[in-house]
Amino acid sequence: MAGVALVTGAGSGIGRASALALLADGWQVALVGRRPEALEQTASQSAAGAQALVAPCDVSRPSAVDAAFAATVEQFGRLDMLFNNAGTNVTAKPIDELTVDEWDAVISVNLHGAFLCARAAFAQMRGQDPQGGRIINNGSISAHVPRPGSVPYTTSKHAITGLTRCLSLDGRPFNIACGQIDIGNAASEMTGRMAAGVPQADGATRPEPRMDVNHVGQAVVQMANLPLETNVQFMTIMATKMPFIGRG
Repeated sequence: MAGVALVTGAGSGIGRASALALLADGWQVALVGRRPEALEQTASQSAAGAQALVAPCDVSRPSAVDAAFAATVEQFGRLDMLFNNAGTNVTAKPIDELTVDEWDAVISVNLHGAFLCARAAFAQMRGQDPQGGRIINNGSISAHVPRPGSVPYTTSKHAITGLTRCLSLDGRPFNIACGQIDIGNAASEMTGRMAAGVPQADGATRPEPRMDVNHVGQAVVQMANLPLETNVQFMTIMATKMPFIGRG
């Protein structure tokens, strides 16, 4: 069911892998992110690069989000899927060592940005003909259990679960499906430190297994290709041996 997709955070990691997987599957894809050169690199890595639109955008800015979605519809005519993926984090620390600026930096992208993109996608999907589409939110293992010192990131990902549930309900009258993919230890720039060792709940520091980020891209394509009468509400994809089951 190839169509038109918009992927946020498409300049690296999970976003890049998912955008490339969608392009390889025949989708037309708007590549959204803050770094134009990184988005261009993503497009250049696809044999279907002509089906990619590079749309630089800071997802925390409402006007920038509206412009990116407008450019997507102008280029491709409609929007069938949003992968709400853009995210950031700060160094792990207890809440009393966390600055307000650090909190704001995470929440503005992970939550406020996800809200702005979901809002724009919902409006487009509701108003287009044929009506409808799919929103896939990037949650996290942290949407279920926290890591030590992860207040802003974990809070944002728990909130994403609430967003997913509300959109899934509110989208029903408009043929808009919403699901969430919770990802654990995909090999990317954000998880590079895990190979050297990260803090554990028992106070120890240990390295953790990671998985090929391309497996996440394949999972996103699987969710995206379902007909709208079928939805993966929540998918967890993770490195098999990472500490999640039995954690906490």
